Amino acid sequence: MKYSDRSNEVEPLRRATIDDVAKLAKVHKATVSRALNERKKHQVSPATIDKVERAARQVGYAPNALARGLRTNSSMTIGVVLPDITNPFFPPMVRGIENVVSPRGYTSLLVNTDGDKAMERTALSHLIDRRVDGLIVASGQRDETVLSELHKAGTKVVLLNRDAGAVPYPLVRGDDGAGIDLAVEHLVGLGHRHILHLAGPANFSTTSKRADAFAAACLRHPELDATVERVESLTARAGEEGMNVVLGRGTPPTAVLAGNDLIALGALRALRARGLRCPADVSIVGFNDMPFAEDFSPPLTTVRVPTELMGRRAAQLILEWIDGGSLDQQTVVLPVSLVDRESTAPPRS
Repeated sequence: MKYSDRSNEVEPLRRATIDDVAKLAKVHKATVSRALNERKKHQVSPATIDKVERAARQVGYAPNALARGLRTNSSMTIGVVLPDITNPFFPPMVRGIENVVSPRGYTSLLVNTDGDKAMERTALSHLIDRRVDGLIVASGQRDETVLSELHKAGTKVVLLNRDAGAVPYPLVRGDDGAGIDLAVEHLVGLGHRHILHLAGPANFSTTSKRADAFAAACLRHPELDATVERVESLTARAGEEGMNVVLGRGTPPTAVLAGNDLIALGALRALRARGLRCPADVSIVGFNDMPFAEDFSPPLTTVRVPTELMGRRAAQLILEWIDGGSLDQQTVVLPVSLVDRESTAPPRS
């Protein structure tokens, strides 16, 4: 007797349809169509839009990009430019972007610049050659030239996290100043008076805003003995080198406010190498709350930036622009919060 075993057969791939989304979301397919159309989604409640987008992601539905592209002379692609693809800060942003553009049938083209202006120019040139419909750029610097050229050429760009100096593109960022205020007040509340700010490069709007906010916070607290040490990059290596410079001068600060979590990680390494303990000898606060910050030793107290939401908002703006909306030079500033973990404590008396 012969038996047919179909348990290991792979079910043929089938393209998800708008009917699949409607069935899962329990709405009419016309509602799905409106919810996934930037020009018509205002006709649908936010709760329904969220339900439809989640259903679309779950079944793997995307509008027919080829057919739409032929109708609209669109490539159905969005270029996403990152300064450091190895930095854990950026993947949640990309996830946020994907969660918005994918249900609309767009594909993200991701490029990495390593913070190098020549690489950025080359990457942007390649994306333009591929006729992307718009760009989301997270690699902006204060002395930008290539983004200025793109703006003059009418290229649609939304900046993410960092601005580009005087280039008047829309920007989505976290509230850097408020984050520094939260961190300083936290350290002052613990009793710290000798606070070091390990600041990132001045050419980035994020680190520049944070350094300015630190200076302003110190003016509000004249009792502080505060210092600033700039590091050459937003990396753990740069943070370790900067902390070693400070420690080489003599008495260490009782607290360090780092320009980002990677700089904080480098500072932790420098302290450990010299036999100093965190937070018993020196407290440390990071900035961003990147993935795994809670797994540092000790778990890092840091300012949480809503990275996934930032990516979503940037994607919504670029799609709104592509669909014919007028963005002007708007800036979206999203709130941040302090995450109090185990790397901060009152200073030793």
